[in-house]
Amino acid sequence: MFATVSVHSTMGKGAARRWRALWLAWVVVAWAALPSLAQQLIWLGTLGGDESLANAVSADGSVVVGWARNAAGQQRAFRWTAARGMQDLGTLGGSGSVAYGVSADGSVVVGGARNAAGKDRAFRWTAVGGMRDLGTLGGWESEASGVSADGSVVVGEAWNAAGQRRAFRWTAARGMQDLGTLDGDWSAATGVSADGSVVVGYNAAGRPRAFRWTAAGGMEDLNITYAHLLTDGSELLEANAISPDGRYIVGRGYNAATGRIEAFLLDTRRTWR
Repeated sequence: MFATVSVHSTMGKGAARRWRALWLAWVVVAWAALPSLAQQLIWLGTLGGDESLANAVSADGSVVVGWARNAAGQQRAFRWTAARGMQDLGTLGGSGSVAYGVSADGSVVVGGARNAAGKDRAFRWTAVGGMRDLGTLGGWESEASGVSADGSVVVGEAWNAAGQRRAFRWTAARGMQDLGTLDGDWSAATGVSADGSVVVGYNAAGRPRAFRWTAAGGMEDLNITYAHLLTDGSELLEANAISPDGRYIVGRGYNAATGRIEAFLLDTRRTWR
């Protein structure tokens, strides 16, 4: 809503008309600058094949990432903008790739791509550097699932030298860090806060359990931390994403009240920023 303007009674009629005209012109310009209020659905197309899927979107909605089939039927990571359309991000020498996450401004894309040896590797893509292999934890494969707002922190899962799948957190300075497990040998990181300090995911060995990781507290089982919120028999199985400030965590769990596997939203009442 724009505030109403009252013209002082002593202002001359000509000056008042000119003032009103200037004010109306400002209103028109300001209104034109506002984002469209109309609802809109945009189909993003493919890379020449018959299928595509979007996995993530930038903060302002201008960049979408995911995967699409090319004309040869190969699965390729894409980055879409209205101006450029769907861009094939390539691979690491193999035939396939998938984009799972994008930074807030849309400039950094993360995901998994096959290398020339046929192994899947976590990647970080930028327009300047292209697709970069983030390596592994000494094993043969890795996959990136989330990225911080500025693109500097990447999370996902990687195989270690013992063939165990582990959640990781990657930075250019430190490389790939093994976040450990709650027990057993399989964990996966799926989401990260805007500043990269909080990671969420799930422990898949034995009974799946949702976790939250911080440098100070390590990996914590959300079923233990928030046991007071869970009715008898309910469980938080997977944490798949976290809000930018780290307060909200979403995923899937078992709702004992309905006897179903259901999506959940957890408000932790705590922020990290």
